[in-house]
Order: sequence, then C-alpha cells, then structure tokens
Amino acid sequence: MRVLHLSLTDFRNYESAEVSFARGPNLFVGRNGQGKTNLVESLGYLATLSSHRVSSDSALIRQGRDAAIVRARLESADRELLAEVQINRSSPNRAQINRGAIKPRELPRYFSSILFAPEDLALVRGEPSGRRRFLDELLVARSPRFTGVLSDYERVLRQRNTLLKSARASRVPADKLSTLDIWDDRLVSLGTEIIAGRDELVTLLRPRVAASYSSVAGDDHAAALALVTSVRDTPVDDDGAPVATSSGADPERLTALQIEPLFRDALRRVRPSELDRGVTLVGPHRDDLFLSLNGLPARGYASHGESWSFALALKLASAAVLRTDSVTGDPVIVLDDVFAELDRSRRERLADAVADYEQVLITAAVEEDVPERLAAHTVRISKGTIVTDEEPARVADGEEPA
Repeated sequence: MRVLHLSLTDFRNYESAEVSFARGPNLFVGRNGQGKTNLVESLGYLATLSSHRVSSDSALIRQGRDAAIVRARLESADRELLAEVQINRSSPNRAQINRGAIKPRELPRYFSSILFAPEDLALVRGEPSGRRRFLDELLVARSPRFTGVLSDYERVLRQRNTLLKSARASRVPADKLSTLDIWDDRLVSLGTEIIAGRDELVTLLRPRVAASYSSVAGDDHAAALALVTSVRDTPVDDDGAPVATSSGADPERLTALQIEPLFRDALRRVRPSELDRGVTLVGPHRDDLFLSLNGLPARGYASHGESWSFALALKLASAAVLRTDSVTGDPVIVLDDVFAELDRSRRERLADAVADYEQVLITAAVEEDVPERLAAHTVRISKGTIVTDEEPARVADGEEPA
C-alpha cells in the first residue's frame, strides 16, 4: 500500500496543499513549526480516525474555518482509490471512497499506516490508557470490524457507569439491581471479544517485539510483553508487573470461552465496590500491556535510550504483523521527527529496519539527521507551503546509483 497524492484544505496550518509521493522513502524537511508533522498527521487520521497529538478533532481544523478536508489518492493491491474525510467543527464528520459516501469509521479498512512519533515514548513510560489505545488501533488496522465493537463497548460502559452512579445516590441494594444484569450481559459479550482480540495480538507481537528491539538497539535485552487483564485477576506487584509463575512463563493464553465466565465472576465479586464508587472496576478498560527488559518493568527501569528502542520495537512489530496479515500490501511507515532523538548507530539500524517497506514517510528539522539512503525524495516545507518537491534521481538501466 502507498500514498500517491495528498490534498489538504484548511487542515491545521494549511489553507491548501498538494503533495505527490514516491515509492520508497519520502523525506519532509523544514524548521520546527512549519507544518511537516501536520502532513503526516492528516494521513494518520485517515488510518485511525484520530490524531497522535490531540484528542479533539476541532484542533485539526484551521482557525476561523468550519471544516477541514483530507483527500488521499492511494494505491492498494494494484488498484487506485480516492479516500476522503471532511472533519467538521459542529456537525458529524463525513467520509467518501471513490466519491461514494461511507461511514467515517469504515475508512481504516481502506488505508493502513504505522506512525512513530516522539509522543510514543509514553507507550513505555506513560499510563496504561496509552498502551490500550496502541493495542486497539492495531486491532482495528488488522480487523476493521473492531471499530464497531470498541465503540459499542464504550457506549455500554458509559451507560453502566451512569446506572451505578444512580444506584449509589439512591442507595439501592446490590441484589435489587436487576437492570444492571442486562448491562452486564452486553459488557461481558463485547468485552470478551476485545480481550480475546488483544490477547491474540500480544501473542503475535511478542516474538516480533523481541527481534525488533534487538535490531534497533543492537543488543538483546530480552524485550517482552504480556497482557494484564482485570477479569483474569492476574496477581500483580507494586509496579503493575504480573507475578511470575514458578516457570517464569508468560500468562497462559485464554480463549473467549474461558474469558466469559471469568468476566462474569469478576463482576459479581466487585459489584459491592462498584456500587460504593459508582464506576465499573473490571473489563478491558482497566487492562494494561506490561513491558519488560531483562525481566524488569521497562516503565521503571529502562533508560531513555532503552525506552526509545522499546517504543520503536512496538511500532516495527506492529508493521510486521500488518504486512503478514494484510491482503493490500505493506502498511505505510511514518517516522515523525524520530531521527533527531536517536544516536548515529540507532539511526542506521532503524533505516535498515524500514528499508524494504513499500513506502516510508519521514519528517525532520535537520536533513543531516536522516541517513542519506532515506532522502531519495525530499519535500521542503515552510510556513504551511510546499517549497520544493524533489523527484528521485533517475538511474539508467543497468547503472548503479552514485
């Protein structure tokens, strides 16, 4: 999969922009604040329906405008298609594929990308919510139907929490809340599907993360990950790490048939506490992705360089999973202002890791930070304007590039 052309209207600092993309690496260069990240952010929105920088869509719309438009001509499995989303400030967003209207949540099935940005350091050092979001975005990219499952779960969770708060205020006894049982059924049904999907995903990621970490860091620090679920009630220590079994093995995988009764039992066990607090205490919204290096929690023990390598490994492993599963080809790799944060050896190893992907998009404030072999097609940006668009040099048949 690759992007052929991108058109923006009133997106961030762009009144309008037209950018063509080459196969392989594409480098966007410009000083900080000129709009490099805004370009790749718009493509990330097509893939995930969210921004990696802000939580509100309204921040993506140019000041003083009511809507922003992102339109991309894509090539997927030797077929071209036009994907478009209109982000509205005060009305629902709209989307099209080949000029035909679709639901915006259907867009991720047409475009797949993996974006790595400085904010992704929070995957290692930040709160569980960021790691849950990482897993769920990958779930949707791998199987777009999870968009609806995740959305329905959030709706049921909100309604169940409203009922718990209402019951707490009116002091209704736990055994008199028959309505809560109805919401429990929906919560368990949807939540079981999410937990099972995440668990399968972690199993696929585990060997790829270990390999990607070694390739980027140049050392084998036994990078590992495990899904910690509230419904399984996995014992955890003060750092949130699963307590090791006698064999030191990862928590055993659970099927949906095993998860469902565990979920129901957990809800029954915590219902008195939920009524006291007015909030749902178990489910996929309370789970975490535990990351470790050499058997120690990465969140508390990893150095800055190790944390960067782990975050990169998570994204590279994600790309490897998608390229294995996808019938549309490689995901588009986006490296947003990454090379400035890496030392020379990690830069070269990262360049090696992404070299065989169909298309790689890179942003940088300093061109020299990026390995030369990733600068074949360079686009220069200043104040929300495409200044130059340098096509890659042509090489005669049978002739080696200089």
